Amino acid sequence: MSETSLTKDSPHRATGGETAATATRRPADAEGVDAGVGLTALLVAAARAIETHRHDSLAQDVHAEHFVRAAPACADWPVRIGQVPEGDENPLWGRFARYFGLRTRVLDDFVLGSVHDGARQVVLLGAGLDTRAFRLDLPSDCVVFEIDRAGVLAFKQQVLTDLSAAPRAKRVPVPVDLRADWVTALTSAGFDPGAPSVWLAEGLLFYLPATAETYLVDTVDRLTTGGSALAFEAKLEKDLLAYRDSAIYTATREQIGIDLLDLFDLGPRPDSAGHLTARGWSTSVQTPFDFTRRHGRGPLPEPNDALEGNRWVFAHKPGP
Repeated sequence: MSETSLTKDSPHRATGGETAATATRRPADAEGVDAGVGLTALLVAAARAIETHRHDSLAQDVHAEHFVRAAPACADWPVRIGQVPEGDENPLWGRFARYFGLRTRVLDDFVLGSVHDGARQVVLLGAGLDTRAFRLDLPSDCVVFEIDRAGVLAFKQQVLTDLSAAPRAKRVPVPVDLRADWVTALTSAGFDPGAPSVWLAEGLLFYLPATAETYLVDTVDRLTTGGSALAFEAKLEKDLLAYRDSAIYTATREQIGIDLLDLFDLGPRPDSAGHLTARGWSTSVQTPFDFTRRHGRGPLPEPNDALEGNRWVFAHKPGP
């Protein structure tokens, strides 16, 4: 479900005494996009492709289908809803894909709003196959930093090069594993902590242990000045295994072989929104269904709903 190749056991300071040097690699810990959490980046790309070609599209990403077609692991996945026999009745390519389309639109608007308010640095944590540097109408003096593993960024760059795609703003790939010293990598790439910035952790935190999530949020707080913003997706404190038989998780597991619950970290979740509020940020926590009602399309609640506990958090750091 993420834009990232990070695995649940992998982030910097993830579990107890584990560090970047000692963390053990798991089978799902793939360098590129062909396995584990990396494969979910292609799932999201397929969903964006489907959304792009809808008559009532919420978001446009003309590059998304090319990522899907370039990866052997998913070359036969649909990139248009008309390629799905059940159409929107399919829990994966209908409802779940529409969820990703809605999430894309909401976070697009968040980035554009933050840039309008003065931010000129966009930081994508676990950027995966995100193409906002190419899609969004960003000012020419805006810089988009894309943090992810070298293998993921190399795959993305090859596809974009083959398409002769040109970014609308300055794009700076930062090839570093989030287990490693990504802060040094980011600042070395030109990020200025003294200037306002907007950060996205899109579909990332589900995969992180609580300690890693708290470390990430603390680090963003440390690296940001007044006028900065952060958006991320979180889940309520629930027993996620209770949703194993939900339509979305079942369809994802059976149709494309991705067991999301096996990839998610199932431990207790921190209150990151409350943590930011305590540090002086203004925060807003909303459900995806709030935005479905606002936009007039997208998923609505249903019984045994895997999306029931999803929350989208929007945080702003006040200026001086």
